[in-house]
Amino acid sequence: MTNLGKQLARLRASKGLSQNKLAIISKVPQSAISEIEAGKRKNPGIFYLQQLAAALGVTLVELTEFDYRQHNR
Repeated sequence: MTNLGKQLARLRASKGLSQNKLAIISKVPQSAISEIEAGKRKNPGIFYLQQLAAALGVTLVELTEFDYRQHNR
């Protein structure tokens, strides 16, 4: 699981959403969400990131912040 994947899973869980429910809300395929969380899709496109952030009620910075902080230690 990548840092982005961990952050996405953490935010999703904090909202009480399953991958399937997040997929419906964000209009991002559940398979893509699963791949991001598992670290199999390391560079999701900006469209997916924007859709996921909006569905989770966070900014792009908040969605990617965990990843950013880990790389700048």
